[in-house]
Amino acid sequence: MPLLPTQDFQGQSLVRIGDADDFLLLAPQYGGRLVRWVHRGDDILYWPDNADWSRPAKVRGGNPLLFPFIGRHFVDGAAGQWRDRQGAVHTLAQHGFARDLPFEVGAIDAAGSITMTLRDSAQTRPGFPYDFVFDVVYALLPDGMEVTLRTTNTGNQPLPCYPGHHFYFALPQAQRAASTLALPPADRVRQLPDGAPGPAEAGEPAYRLDDPHLQDTYHVFRGAAGAMLSMPARTVAFELEVADSVRWHAVTTWSESEQSDFYCVEPWVGLPDAVHHGQGLRWLAPGESESAVCRLRVSG
Repeated sequence: MPLLPTQDFQGQSLVRIGDADDFLLLAPQYGGRLVRWVHRGDDILYWPDNADWSRPAKVRGGNPLLFPFIGRHFVDGAAGQWRDRQGAVHTLAQHGFARDLPFEVGAIDAAGSITMTLRDSAQTRPGFPYDFVFDVVYALLPDGMEVTLRTTNTGNQPLPCYPGHHFYFALPQAQRAASTLALPPADRVRQLPDGAPGPAEAGEPAYRLDDPHLQDTYHVFRGAAGAMLSMPARTVAFELEVADSVRWHAVTTWSESEQSDFYCVEPWVGLPDAVHHGQGLRWLAPGESESAVCRLRVSG
């Protein structure tokens, strides 16, 4: 393992890459979580002052990694279960297991990039009986950062997956009405109680973040993918049309409550329960590897 540049934060030893004004703090030991992203001295992501590090996967903040599936999956109305091609039913928590497990640190450049890796193990196989390597690469850019989610099928059977992000952007709740999300042509979809995607409604080109249409909603791209989050302090542009990246199927918008000082905009490769309905489901052949790449560019 390479010598890691670390920083103490809330009593935890986190990995730090970057410089004094632009840096990332990451917790490989806690699900590969991106805890802080500081750009030109400002925190872009939310992290609570009273975070419970005894249950880091449950902390609302940073960027939890969602793998192998995002969202909730159902079998015969029971949440947390999915059925494979052979008809066997497996138990798997919402958003998968990556955010609950330690990652190894691979390549690291203290000035601006890190690769973290999760491999199949005795902890992953009961709910996901496949051999895999899941690499996450964070790289700082002059005006933001790039994140790569790379999945490799190291087994001898086709592997299903649809990973994603869960970015918690720092936004005081009083500023929601003054903040907007602009999207390319997309349909609004919500998950039905049985797990299936509900009927699609034509989306708007832009929304205020206090619009109830956004809560727990999937914005399914009709063509080109992307988003622009405009807040009083800054704008974050999501570049989701990146060379050599698989297609991003949707972004999801969510916040815990109207009083929360964060707002989530989450690029997802597929929709929840895609392993059953197929919308965004990826199948990797044995030996195949593919990457989902997004760039977040900050201005203001």
